[in-house]
Amino acid sequence: MVARVHSAYVARVPGFEVVATVGNGAGALAAVSEHRPDLVLLDIYLPDMSGLAVLQALSGVDVLVISAARDVPTVRAAMRGGAINYLIKPFTADALTERLGHYADTRRRLTAIGPEARQDDVDRLFGTPAAAAPLPKGLSPATCALVADTLRDAGRDLSAAETAQLAGLSRVSARRYLEHLCAGGRAELRPRYGTAGRPEHRYRWLG
Repeated sequence: MVARVHSAYVARVPGFEVVATVGNGAGALAAVSEHRPDLVLLDIYLPDMSGLAVLQALSGVDVLVISAARDVPTVRAAMRGGAINYLIKPFTADALTERLGHYADTRRRLTAIGPEARQDDVDRLFGTPAAAAPLPKGLSPATCALVADTLRDAGRDLSAAETAQLAGLSRVSARRYLEHLCAGGRAELRPRYGTAGRPEHRYRWLG
């Protein structure tokens, strides 16, 4: 019953399709061999073998652990086994949707990088905090944090003018801080092309 519920959660997420649902470790290994999915949602407590043993036996597939097991040795073993994330039961549909969205976004970033990655590309993929670039003369840490929070909390890309309005700054000041965040790898510049004239500069939070 729980497996059916989780399958329904996954099926509602755009871009995802459930290709098989099984109830034991042997079935999981067989289903992966047959369907070659991109992602496996794997429990730890299985009737015939530990999910950790299944994790070790899998190759060429990403694994998201979903389990009631919450002891640290099990979580550590899942991390060492290569699980991309770990979600403790019971969880909501929103919690699973968030993990799946992050997984899809990571795959898109990998595709967009091309044949070779730069260090800042890898840092963003692995969630490594970027080293803070030194503030140029005339910029303050407090205002930089304000602009960063404004861009992050917006949940979408912003222009310098929109950022300035939300943060209560001048457009020139907002643009200087946005450019600094881009230089440090915490934001990115995304030009938006219109029908004529120069493209509008849009800024998106990367973290």
